[in-house]
Amino acid sequence: MSVSKVFVARLANCGVFDPDGLRIGKVRDVIVVFRAAHAPRVNGLAVEVPGKRQIFIPIKQITSIGSAQIIADGVVDLRRFEQRGEEVRLIGEIIGRRVTFADGSGAGTIDDVSIEQDDADDWNVGQLFLRLPRKGASFFGKAPSRYATWDELEIDLSVEGDHSATAFLTAHSEMRPSDLATTLLELPRDRMYEVAAELPDERLADVLEEMYEEDQVAIIEHLDDQHAADVLDRMQPDDAADLVARLDAERTEQLLELMEPEEAEDVRMLLEFAPNTAGGLMTTDPVIVSQDTTIAEVLAIIREKELPAALATTVFVTMSPYEPPTGRFLGIVHFQRLLRHPPHETIGTILDRSSEPVRTETPDAEVSRVLASYDLMALAVVDEEHRLVGAITVDDVLDHILPADWRSPNRQQKNPAQAPRLIGRAPRGGSHAAGGPHQREGGAHGGH
Repeated sequence: MSVSKVFVARLANCGVFDPDGLRIGKVRDVIVVFRAAHAPRVNGLAVEVPGKRQIFIPIKQITSIGSAQIIADGVVDLRRFEQRGEEVRLIGEIIGRRVTFADGSGAGTIDDVSIEQDDADDWNVGQLFLRLPRKGASFFGKAPSRYATWDELEIDLSVEGDHSATAFLTAHSEMRPSDLATTLLELPRDRMYEVAAELPDERLADVLEEMYEEDQVAIIEHLDDQHAADVLDRMQPDDAADLVARLDAERTEQLLELMEPEEAEDVRMLLEFAPNTAGGLMTTDPVIVSQDTTIAEVLAIIREKELPAALATTVFVTMSPYEPPTGRFLGIVHFQRLLRHPPHETIGTILDRSSEPVRTETPDAEVSRVLASYDLMALAVVDEEHRLVGAITVDDVLDHILPADWRSPNRQQKNPAQAPRLIGRAPRGGSHAAGGPHQREGGAHGGH
């Protein structure tokens, strides 16, 4: 059932469909344009489509807004959404912002914003739901709240304005790291830095690992040294090494000094290897056990949710010690083989000794050839004394051989196979509703 009023937090991740029921994507934000002496007018929706990019659908093309889905009619322009200067995102830039009441009666934080359809079928910002500061005896209870209209408030949209990212992060809390990385990169640059700074260290580490290196560096450079070091501690050592290698030498040394000693030691070791060698591609955190470890114990280790899936596929067996560089490398055991033997059996009895490791200086082309030739998910890397110093996984190699800008939304839009089926591409100048204050110069909303 279509509604004429809806709070935008409920629209986050809501599915968008064409009239035939074909899914176009999901809502990531509501785009509005400010007007003098009036509440902002809704311009359209930022919708994520296959390929992890956002497109723009004008509000005039939205024929129905229901509790679980949105219907869009007409030809959808599949070019990547480029936010323009006069536009503001309600979820990304308004929700979570601290405001004051125009009559001087106090302040509050915007928790949600409603959009309402008027008699002319235009959508405008309606009521805003505000959380008010706790006072006195109510400090430990539920925070007071109230509704307000746009003209009752004074809102500072400058970068320096007080703007919490909590509401934005809550709305996107269920996103996978790769999706959240894409969403962050779609935000205005200053807003992206604000939100990234409020992400928990573990979450930000996961998100950074899904970004292009230039974006990783930009975010790290906007964090204070201790915060940046804490995030690097939680990244995979090879990803952390790739990131700090792009910083200037002074900042790199500062961050390494602030990192946990063991994590910093791994990163320092990886920085010694050329990026196009096995040593430069490897991670120093594979699953390493002794040959006396039981299969039950190994299964318990790889069941840990913190362990990346690629590393959980292969167990590396060595002599003592069991931290890289280990004792002599003995062999590997694939996850599938573990499931075919009794839990009490020791891993040394099912060891695959035929899988030859590569040396730290092995060229990347040879590493790729070995992985492909023997259908391996992970490959052992040893030093000249045959000690295990790390492992290379398939995703490490893919990250290395793909074009440097493969994560970029601009690159993704060039692949027509990622477009939703049966959804056409509007001609330039054809996707926006004609006339009215929200018509754009040049017509279609998309890449320039």
